[in-house]
Amino acid sequence: MLLNLSDVLGEQHKTIMEEIPVEMSEFQYETFIYPILSKDPLTLKIEHVKNRELLITGKGKLVLEIPCDRCLEPVKTELVLDFSKDVDLDVPDGEQPEELDETNYIDGYELDVEQLLRNEVLIGWPTKILCSDDCKGICNICGQNLNQGACDCEDTGLDPRMSVIRDIFKNFKEV
Repeated sequence: MLLNLSDVLGEQHKTIMEEIPVEMSEFQYETFIYPILSKDPLTLKIEHVKNRELLITGKGKLVLEIPCDRCLEPVKTELVLDFSKDVDLDVPDGEQPEELDETNYIDGYELDVEQLLRNEVLIGWPTKILCSDDCKGICNICGQNLNQGACDCEDTGLDPRMSVIRDIFKNFKEV
């Protein structure tokens, strides 16, 4: 969805306050597609700062289905979006000073809400997604989800000198 910025960039510099419904049904990053399970409308406030400099603040919430980093089972992940962007439309992308944000979601007098939302989802993306804190992951040999049960694969990654200790643990599970 495109949001017209004429009012805030015009002579009167009217502040824009909009509640915009999120139209995306999935989030795509490179070759991965993550379904959006629920979404709250995105609340945007766009204010004139000076010249062609704007302050864009927004709030929203998305719930995505993202695979667990260890076992690949789908995990409902809530992303709370709460951002503030200080942009200057006179400064081209890549040349902004550190205190200004990029403007790849603004073209002329139009703000691409979907591109802004994509940027904020990437910024807020969790570094590690786990189905549970004690997730055991998958067997690196057969691919068995170790949370659902053990596999019959021999763990060949251990040092052969440790085989005596491994046998003790196999024979005496309570140790």
